[in-house]
Amino acid sequence: MKWMYCLGIILAFILALGITVYAFIPSENQIVEPEKVTGEKVEDKPAFDLWGRTISNKKAHELMKTAKGRKVLSPKNGAVKIDQALLDLGRKSFYEETFGNEVFLSDILGAFNGPLTIENFQQAIKELNGKGTTNLQVELAETITIGGKTYKKGTKVDTGFDVAKGSDEVLGLPLVKSEGRLKVGLSCAACHATVDPVNQRVIEGAVNTDANFGLLLALGTNTSAYFARTDIASLKDYINNLEKTVVTSEGKKEPLPDSRGLEAAVDDSVIKWPKGNFDISSDFISNPTQIPDSFTLGDHPYSWSGFAMAGPFKGLSTLNNAVHAQGSDLTTIAEASQALLGIDKEVYLGTILQNAANPKYRFDPTQGKKPSEFFAQVDPTPDAPGVNQAIKLPTFPRSSLVSPNGVIVGSPGTKAGEQNNAMSAFQNTLVPPKAPVKITDKEKQLGKRVFAQGSCISCHAGSFYTNNQIISVEKIGTEPTRALGLKKAGEFLIDPVIYSPDTPVPVPKGALVLKVPTQGLNPGQINLAFGIGNTNGGYKVPSLIGLYWSAPYLHDGGVAVGANIKTQLGPEGTLNKSILPDPYNSLRALVDKSLRTQVIKANQTSESLRKSNVTGQGHEYWIDASTGFSPQEQDALIKYLLTLK
Repeated sequence: MKWMYCLGIILAFILALGITVYAFIPSENQIVEPEKVTGEKVEDKPAFDLWGRTISNKKAHELMKTAKGRKVLSPKNGAVKIDQALLDLGRKSFYEETFGNEVFLSDILGAFNGPLTIENFQQAIKELNGKGTTNLQVELAETITIGGKTYKKGTKVDTGFDVAKGSDEVLGLPLVKSEGRLKVGLSCAACHATVDPVNQRVIEGAVNTDANFGLLLALGTNTSAYFARTDIASLKDYINNLEKTVVTSEGKKEPLPDSRGLEAAVDDSVIKWPKGNFDISSDFISNPTQIPDSFTLGDHPYSWSGFAMAGPFKGLSTLNNAVHAQGSDLTTIAEASQALLGIDKEVYLGTILQNAANPKYRFDPTQGKKPSEFFAQVDPTPDAPGVNQAIKLPTFPRSSLVSPNGVIVGSPGTKAGEQNNAMSAFQNTLVPPKAPVKITDKEKQLGKRVFAQGSCISCHAGSFYTNNQIISVEKIGTEPTRALGLKKAGEFLIDPVIYSPDTPVPVPKGALVLKVPTQGLNPGQINLAFGIGNTNGGYKVPSLIGLYWSAPYLHDGGVAVGANIKTQLGPEGTLNKSILPDPYNSLRALVDKSLRTQVIKANQTSESLRKSNVTGQGHEYWIDASTGFSPQEQDALIKYLLTLK
């Protein structure tokens, strides 16, 4: 019994430190089995990643025989060893790691301090009685009015968050006990895994199509902390008290915006986002992008615009980093807020913190301190920009091709970039389950022929059905605002560097800094990814693997159709009515001109979609009567696309 006593002391000590994390990591029998990948020999599996170049076990074995080869595969040369330990860390991080974003989400933004509470989430899970769900419905703890619509206390709202069968935790929403209270953070699994509505098991890598992030943010008590990613034209429009001032970086006095007025405007903006969309571009435009899947192997460059193109794993680690280094913590860009947003650092921080949910993080301008001075006193990670666990790159606060804000997330006790790289290695092992689509060999051959005849193969080429290119917005014709979402960051670019992959976190003085190779990248593609130079930006050509699990379609998620093609059109007629898009009908709308016209018209009638810049327009490559294809050929193409592997 002595060991139990010791264990109790250890657990009590951990609780006292406030580092307890409760996160759902599915067991093997809680996962939908992926399709089998055949033909790969053990010796050919990747053993190292060298700046995106995959080195197999067989090749690595040969290289390790020589001193020169060992130098090539050294972390001091940028090599990342891919072994079971890295894959295990990647899977654990994918489900569990928040990098401390619960501080911004819970303490500053207050996502669970208003009508949505942790207690009500837990009660909703309890009411499932062990069943799973793709849409946890949670009762509101208080009445609130947003954008003229009142949500009454006791009403159950669709969160779109998933709970697997037999689980008592929300997929991708770890609970963190910190500072004596429970807080909620976000891990990758909240967006890039979902629960199968049929068997209630987890589909790793699939899109959480109905995740209702707009509602989650809008019901927060300090959503105004998210103002830079909404359609707020200027903070000056919300100034009505000239006495509520801060001292700027230049020693001048500037007033802060009215927190109530700004809060109402930001709430009204984010609640219009369609489910399954999220906005990480600080450009004062509400243009959330559809959440992508995590069937990532061969799908580079990454993100809607393809900005994640450099660094380990062909830029996938850059994408994983961006989600946490800037996507979940808006305080990280404070040092660059003047350059990126035209807002002084002190005004920016003061605006975010003046109504923080937790009084500890709430800035009071009457106390005689600058916002940055106050923030430095309460910041849980004083050596890192923002509140998340992160490290400054030598280029901070400048943008680079490996970090749009000069920050790399990393937990103390790990290696620099290790968790991002681990998640990349893990994601590259994910393949979708077999799509429940019946297709004969004859239909498959016909679909393949139509795929080539319709010129789909000109962009969606190769083993992963992508040419790995970024297409200009003028050529692709889809909604243009997202293509310019990173323009300011692009204008702020500097040559990329990272720390050697064996560098411990916290980073010691004199740590080895490596130049990230970029000589193989096309400058024109970089300009398109960031919307800089003489371009208006562009969108990357995505892989078509796993299409069944990623409806709706296009970067804005605007091509959505339900089981009823007459009434369930667009996100407004599907997701916003708690109806999941039908993959077959949605894909049909992508290639059928007549049906797409109806979807676009439905989108145009929705004020919420118009305000969120969701149109469903563009990508006009028709496989229908207008281009000489029969209904049978169209049907075969759709089935072929939905079953690609």
